[in-house]
Amino acid sequence: MNRDPSASDLPFSLSFFDTTDPTNGMITYVSAADAMGAGLAYVRDDGVAVMTVDTTTTLASGDYRKSVRITSKKAYNKGLFVFDILKGPYGCSVWPAAWLVGPSWPAGGEIDVVEGVHENVYNQMTVHSSAGCTLDASKALAAGSTLKEDQVEAEVFTGTILATTCDASENSNTGCGILDSDTRSYGAGLNDAGGGVYATLWDDIGVRIWFFAREDVPADITAQDPDPTTWGSPKAYWATTACASSFFSDLSIVFDIVLGGDWAGATFSTAGCPGSLADYVANPANFANANWAVNSVRVYQ
Repeated sequence: MNRDPSASDLPFSLSFFDTTDPTNGMITYVSAADAMGAGLAYVRDDGVAVMTVDTTTTLASGDYRKSVRITSKKAYNKGLFVFDILKGPYGCSVWPAAWLVGPSWPAGGEIDVVEGVHENVYNQMTVHSSAGCTLDASKALAAGSTLKEDQVEAEVFTGTILATTCDASENSNTGCGILDSDTRSYGAGLNDAGGGVYATLWDDIGVRIWFFAREDVPADITAQDPDPTTWGSPKAYWATTACASSFFSDLSIVFDIVLGGDWAGATFSTAGCPGSLADYVANPANFANANWAVNSVRVYQ
């Protein structure tokens, strides 16, 4: 595979989304100039890209906190997307995602590579699509089971199925999700382990996602010569047997941090978060962990 130099490392060529959050979060997305001026998006001296919500301003209850959502200007049609994450956001009300999305959602599709809410400990990987795409549950490898004679290791997945209907117009747009079982894949566990690598392969047989905690990252990824055929079974796999390649096109890379919103807002109290969402968002002390630190994003085609 050839590495795409235009999106090899953050900061790649980016646009900043600075309009109303479509997921109804208690955030105000800011422009590139405002984000960089306020220290909400910057690159450290060691090359690590940081994206964060505002952690200094005390707000009135009900006011929205500043945040960032960045998108690659380049769009892709198939490839291997390697996200090397040093630190991911987490905490009550926090809903971060690193994802791929088409320009006319849900047409063009959406692949959520890293996503979760609150103090969750497992990464959730999800596809959202137009009507007709489903998750082929026959590709799941149950915990403790072994490969069947007709199964190929790289074409079965080890995560837990959450739903099989990917159609964004159904089930309140929950999509067809798969949950990792590694506590190092999200939140405090990810950060305590020194981060990790999420590799998403979109090719002729479907979309597959592998996760490697820092100590388990394959040498070929580190050497920037990745070979997915050596990585074993992915954590998630949406096979073209149930979701054709035509459901995905012109996908851009996105990072964001939402506070509250359709998922984290709806589950704020049931997740055990204290008080009201409005009061919680108003206090900047609650968001010390609401930031991304990204070593690199590399795309191979």
